[in-house]
Amino acid sequence: MSHPTIPADQMPWRQDICRVGRSLFERGLVHSTAGNISVKLDTGYLITPTDACLGFLQPDELAWVDEQGQTLAGQRPSKTLALHRRIYTASPQTRCVLHTHSTHLVALTLQGVFSADAILPPITPYQVMKVGRVPLLAYRRPGDPEVADRVHALIADSGKALRAVMLDRLGPVVWSGSPDQAMAALEELEETARLWLTCQPKPSPLSEDQLQELQRSFGAIW
Repeated sequence: MSHPTIPADQMPWRQDICRVGRSLFERGLVHSTAGNISVKLDTGYLITPTDACLGFLQPDELAWVDEQGQTLAGQRPSKTLALHRRIYTASPQTRCVLHTHSTHLVALTLQGVFSADAILPPITPYQVMKVGRVPLLAYRRPGDPEVADRVHALIADSGKALRAVMLDRLGPVVWSGSPDQAMAALEELEETARLWLTCQPKPSPLSEDQLQELQRSFGAIW
């Protein structure tokens, strides 16, 4: 089966995906073949291959798919492609979607989240500013199309306020304007989960006045 030549203007995006994947892997934020990264192009999407280790990605092996999800070049795309595509449809300003099985966030769902509407309370200002409220989605098998529909509906209901969701027993999905921004949001969310799980007694959430100050000063929405 022949594939079109990979356009030269894709290479910076391909290199960014590989760099971010390697960074996450080397710092233990992803492991084995868990997790996936995609980027929205003017001509479809780039996404990591199914069952690929994010620490050892090769630029020319990333899957390039068209707007309908059909593979144009590279290896077979991640089974979460439908979820990524639905996020891009619901959030046109998004350029990167990142999904991991980060340890502390998955542990949080196993132990019990703060609430279904917000897996963590607002305990640090950067959590509020960089990530915001993160809802929990009930467990579904990996790649279940119902998850994609549910996330699409949540984004449509919340608009720009929603930047991440948590998949029960699987891990977070975050989206942003670039791979670096998505990685930063994931890092902030995972570190907040680590703080919440390790602090004893549990810290008090930021007050309503403090949250309003963050909104006035930085446009942060909780």
